[in-house]
Amino acid sequence: MKIAVIGTGYVGLVTGTCFAETGIKVTCVDVDAEKVKLLRNGIVPIYEPGLDIMIRRNIEKSNLDFTTDIRKGIEGAEVIFIAVGTPPGDDGSADLKNVKKVASEIGKYIKKYCVVVTKSTVPVGTAEIVRTVIKKEVEKRNLKISFDVASNPEFLKEGSAIDDFLKPERIVIGIDSEKAEEIMKKLYMPFLLNNHPILFMDIASAEITKYAANAMLATRISFINEIANLCDILGADVNEVRRGIGSDSRIGNKFIYPGVGYGGSCFPKDVKALIKTANDNGYELNVVKATERANEFQKTILFAKIKKHFHNNLNNKTIGLWGLSFKPHTDDIREASSLVLIDLLMKEGASVKVYDPVAINEIKSLMGNKIVYADEPYAALENADALALITEWPEFRMPDLEKLGKIMRNKVIFDGRNIYNPEEIKKAGFIYYGIGRR
Repeated sequence: MKIAVIGTGYVGLVTGTCFAETGIKVTCVDVDAEKVKLLRNGIVPIYEPGLDIMIRRNIEKSNLDFTTDIRKGIEGAEVIFIAVGTPPGDDGSADLKNVKKVASEIGKYIKKYCVVVTKSTVPVGTAEIVRTVIKKEVEKRNLKISFDVASNPEFLKEGSAIDDFLKPERIVIGIDSEKAEEIMKKLYMPFLLNNHPILFMDIASAEITKYAANAMLATRISFINEIANLCDILGADVNEVRRGIGSDSRIGNKFIYPGVGYGGSCFPKDVKALIKTANDNGYELNVVKATERANEFQKTILFAKIKKHFHNNLNNKTIGLWGLSFKPHTDDIREASSLVLIDLLMKEGASVKVYDPVAINEIKSLMGNKIVYADEPYAALENADALALITEWPEFRMPDLEKLGKIMRNKVIFDGRNIYNPEEIKKAGFIYYGIGRR
């Protein structure tokens, strides 16, 4: 079986590579010639554990190829995935410019029946737009080529995307023809053999499923963050509260870990897009709107604690940050809480020193020489007045408190992810601040 994946961003690259791993012949297409050249040489422009090894292995097996020529890329493909970016506009809506452009190119070059699948996160109705654009281009050629469209949203988590794809909790596919269903079943057969559930549904339902899933998870995060903030006020410990509610089988303990807010390329964008879709259709998503507002506030919560501790005067104070990416095991800093904290600290006259295992280059390209970059964790804390932990990378979990006490100017720790034991921190002579911890 041969497939094509248009777009080699995070979703497209993981999708194409993982399908190649099952023995399917995959051609990935991208307009960026330099990027394609790097990929053909096994050099991966994104950070995702294990992806580079898998790409090189499947190139060697001739299961995976990369090209800038969409005509060549889709030739003979039974399934064509559209996995291009859909960045949010100023009003929160998903920009479908790239999706429409790819659909137009597909319509110009397909020669036989195929299934065109939207893999990008797109609002309800996008599949119909794709269908219309392709049909228009085929008719311009005076040809009668049938095709189907489908929706197959991704549920990948950065840092564990390969496992998420190869061992999915569920596979959601929106179709409106039996022929498309049979082809998609054939494509996903390796996963069905391992008893991973595949859920076929109508296209509109599949399109909204991705948005609903991310909005639900974002809501859980914002909810526990608000409870944590209330615990701070009332003198309760959110970790105890979390244990109490998480033991309820109706609630469970996933995504109820308080912190400094969610970020990344999915939750913020998808929450905004879902709100915009509802507004466009005359409906207001009050809970989802509140989730977004709560998250924006939560990104400022650690700054408020820092400012209060230093009696509203951060001039000439040096704050060391551990962790810059929006979550561990990725270099993605999009919508990261660290960016908000850095900006607020600098506006108050503080100096900022930072360390992250993989996201340093990303932050350098954004911040330039406005902040100080460290090449190892403790270098970020030399003569620092406080440590602010933002991202819970494993290497931060067991700090050498004795060493920290010697190199820091003031022994203060602001734990933005509640990964430390407050009693141990205090016993070492530090002042400790967590999120909702007594």
